[in-house]
Amino acid sequence: LLTNLYRRGLEPDMKNNERRKIFIPLGISWDHLPEELLLRILFYLPLQDLLRMSRVCKRWNRLAFDESLWHSVDLEGLTHMGVALQQVLNIGVCRLRCPRSFPISLLSDLLSDVSALDLSSSIIPTSALESIISRCTQLEYLSLEGLQLSDAIISSLSKNTNLLQLNLSGCSGFSAPPLADMLKSCSRIERLNISWCDFSNDHVKSVVENLSSAVTQLNVSGYRESFTLDGDDSTLLMADSFPILKQLKNLRHLSLSRCYHIHLAALTDLEQMFPLLSLLEVFGLLHDSQLSSLKKELPRISVNTRPFSSIARPTPACRPQGPVRDRAMWSRTCRLRVKL
Repeated sequence: LLTNLYRRGLEPDMKNNERRKIFIPLGISWDHLPEELLLRILFYLPLQDLLRMSRVCKRWNRLAFDESLWHSVDLEGLTHMGVALQQVLNIGVCRLRCPRSFPISLLSDLLSDVSALDLSSSIIPTSALESIISRCTQLEYLSLEGLQLSDAIISSLSKNTNLLQLNLSGCSGFSAPPLADMLKSCSRIERLNISWCDFSNDHVKSVVENLSSAVTQLNVSGYRESFTLDGDDSTLLMADSFPILKQLKNLRHLSLSRCYHIHLAALTDLEQMFPLLSLLEVFGLLHDSQLSSLKKELPRISVNTRPFSSIARPTPACRPQGPVRDRAMWSRTCRLRVKL
């Protein structure tokens, strides 16, 4: 009711004395409502209405920019960031979703408190991304899918020791040593997606040798060539990696799709090697008859049930479709959303 009253009569260009003439039921004016109640009402306003309401008066401006209202913001597809939006991001957003956005370089000074950040496929210079990530130390969830990175960015990620999910699918531009240091430092990572990255032998070795035992979901799909895991052997990527990865006792979901040099014999031991493994993706590796044989060999593991990977991705392609779920970020929607 109070929200409807605002939308009908409390426009920003109203004079202060006119505003005071509008009353809600029982003769109680807006000015007499406690701030706790007003904040509760404002909590239900969409982002655009909240910004418009902030121009009504000084009190409402202060309430509209209260930190409790700006915990999570969705800026997907944003192409212009106005002054008002910069002001609210300065408040201290904790969860920020802005995939496919341009430009977002202005965010560099605004994200020191962010814990969940989705910048997937955004148009952003590497130097601006370095500035953004260098200020982040509280990250728990991060997606940089499809972006050009650098050693400085990977090194900055090392400061986020509480990182739980990291999606670097399709990323490039960083070397192996910073990657190894980051994985050592971020030892709490549970879900890691490094599929289709521009990796060399050294990158693969850094990943295999420095993964934390906390990892429960791992996507290393898309490595079609053979790789060397040490200087003396010319072995294939995952076949020789399996024994090293045995430390991942809690691994539940593994994706090896289109790693074409993995053979059926190397896959049949996965059930014993990873006792909790329940999901396995090996698309592109086996013929139908081989796939049928593998499923019989691994009766406890679901094979090739998810053609689109959901590992560490903020909005997986395999999620249920719908206007809310389409804009979810790691299973939670952002409260305030820009409508384009």
